[in-house]
Amino acid sequence: MTQPFELPHFYMPHPARLNPHVDEARAHSTRWAREMGMLEGSGVWEQADLDAHDYGLLCAYTHPDCDGPALSLITDWYVWVFFFDDHFLEMYKRSQDRVAGKAHLDRLPLFMPLDLSTPVPEPENPVEAGLADLWARTVPKMSQEWRRRFAVATEHLLNESMWELSNINEGRIANPVEYIEMRRKVGGAPWSAGLVEYATAEVPVSVAESRPLRVLMETFSDAVHLRNDLFSYQREVEDEGENSNGVLVLETFFGCTTQEAADTVNDVLTSRLHQFEHTAFTEVPAVALEQGLTPDELAAVAAYTKGLQDWQSGGHEWHLRSSRYMNENARGSQPWPGCSGMGTSAADVRALLASAGAERLRSYTHVPYQKVGPARIPDIRMPYPLGLSPHLDAARRNLKEWVSRMGILAEGVWDEDKLRAYDLALCSAGLDPDATPEALDLSAQWLAWGTYGDDYYPLVYGHRRDLAAARLTTARLSDCMPIAGETPPVPVNAMERGLLDLWLRTTQDMTPEQRRTLKTAIDDMTESWVWELSNQLQNRVPDPVDYLEMRRATFGSDLTLSLCRMGHGPAVPPEIYRSGPVRSLENAAMDFACLLNDVFSYQKEIEYEGEIHNAILVVQSFFGCDYPTALGIVHHLMSQRMRQFEHVVEHELPVLYDDFQLTDEARAAMGEYVTDLQNWMAGILNWHRAVDRYKAEWLARRAHGFLPDRPPARPVPALG
Repeated sequence: MTQPFELPHFYMPHPARLNPHVDEARAHSTRWAREMGMLEGSGVWEQADLDAHDYGLLCAYTHPDCDGPALSLITDWYVWVFFFDDHFLEMYKRSQDRVAGKAHLDRLPLFMPLDLSTPVPEPENPVEAGLADLWARTVPKMSQEWRRRFAVATEHLLNESMWELSNINEGRIANPVEYIEMRRKVGGAPWSAGLVEYATAEVPVSVAESRPLRVLMETFSDAVHLRNDLFSYQREVEDEGENSNGVLVLETFFGCTTQEAADTVNDVLTSRLHQFEHTAFTEVPAVALEQGLTPDELAAVAAYTKGLQDWQSGGHEWHLRSSRYMNENARGSQPWPGCSGMGTSAADVRALLASAGAERLRSYTHVPYQKVGPARIPDIRMPYPLGLSPHLDAARRNLKEWVSRMGILAEGVWDEDKLRAYDLALCSAGLDPDATPEALDLSAQWLAWGTYGDDYYPLVYGHRRDLAAARLTTARLSDCMPIAGETPPVPVNAMERGLLDLWLRTTQDMTPEQRRTLKTAIDDMTESWVWELSNQLQNRVPDPVDYLEMRRATFGSDLTLSLCRMGHGPAVPPEIYRSGPVRSLENAAMDFACLLNDVFSYQKEIEYEGEIHNAILVVQSFFGCDYPTALGIVHHLMSQRMRQFEHVVEHELPVLYDDFQLTDEARAAMGEYVTDLQNWMAGILNWHRAVDRYKAEWLARRAHGFLPDRPPARPVPALG
């Protein structure tokens, strides 16, 4: 069969290595698969299928340093996960039997108890039998925290198969952002990262949930999945009728040829590997220092990071050799000079120094303060009506009084002209048109505080290149939000004073758990401002995927959504908010609003502020294209995220409600929450169109590159 495209040159700087216990793992996994009922008679695999796929070779390449028993166990896990995938295809995807598929998936978590003394059901098929056996053999060696994380990753891997099945039923192809997010869960690479911990070293609990470790796992996941999409396009799209493939997603999104889409997928893959390296060399050492990791803990993080690297190289080598994939003409013509044999086929010097090097160079060579002219505003579709609170004028007056009282106008960052030009009460009036006067005041003040902080960090700390002071400020802001009666610090500047005031008034009737959720959202926002500063100091335009995901935090999206959720009380079960469809709904709304902001603020940020955190600039840097082309891509992505929001409301939420058997009260509360999100998007669009903050005339009058006459008061660390 003719290949649909030529495989591109892959960026792979680390040659693959082969575990010497490969034959032991092959023999063991064959016996195990037969014992579990996965071979003859399963209706899915025969012995020839298992031999051709050669999962022993996969695991020997991806885990080159572990001992024989560990390699055999890991290989059994991979046999199980690939069997699960093929079994789900044969039993449920081909027949599009969603009801039976969900019933099958609902039973599988029962075979993964955190406490092994918990009884499990009698397995009814090879998937259940294999999972029960593997869980019992694996978890005794690992901590309770690892068990929890691995169980969650496994459940995501299983349950999000329903997302793929639903898309097949609807004939729907995801947009790029949605696809990346869902592919992490469906593709199972976070699950693979858990097995890397098993093979190397368990990540310390104190940093396991930190941004650097999360980004290592996510970049690893994205690179693994995008590479697999390139090799498996022919089998998945042309043979199996799959529509969850990154090449197909970009082919559809850009309206380009299959070859062009494949080349772009490889560019994204390369960018994710660059992000992995950047995180490993800059952010991981910083968080290790901040958390005071011991030498043993540092060694564990280093071993885990190296294990993820080994997986990338080994997984690539296996794709080159497995009959499961399209791999004709995939090897480079000449590897590293003087090298040959196993593991060297992925190393292509010319590819490393060509497209990958050019892309990395563009990320660090942006020239700030370029004149770009007035921001070009495309026709932005908004399917939801705008509502405005009748209490708007009073909220404007009260906001001016509040910011003055907190000292926000006295630090040299904002003045009355800026406050008027920003008109944040107008934004609140659109976000929550039915709010009481008190609630509208609180909303406007939260927006003012967050916007002030977003301006304050780059202006005060960025221009002074004072990352240490920014980190100290961020830590103190977190201390200003007590959960259970802790004593907050005495405020020394307007940000601390404002946050203490808002926190007390907002959380007085909240439970500790609600306070913790809100605090996490605010911590994520303030910590994302430090992330922006780090990039600013390095003059580094972010990787596109990392940018879009961090943009939600820098925009304060989780803060406003947390406040929206809390208005609906206990009627909506927490598991609904954690579900895939609701997170998809929220992320689509957040991305629409964030990209909208980037469109309107392009001139303000690029020309006047020397900013690098703007989606249009990120696209320009990634594709090496001009402003109009990048704007067109961002606008198209905005439109796709809005259509995804509508799709989730119309198709996915009704199914979710039925799956969870929600009461009429809970359905009504969720309906109100959806309306809140619709108001949120419509209000934000109206605000951007109306205010002076982004208009060329106001920007020309107000220079944005200035420093305050004096630095605002900032905390001084106590001497110990």
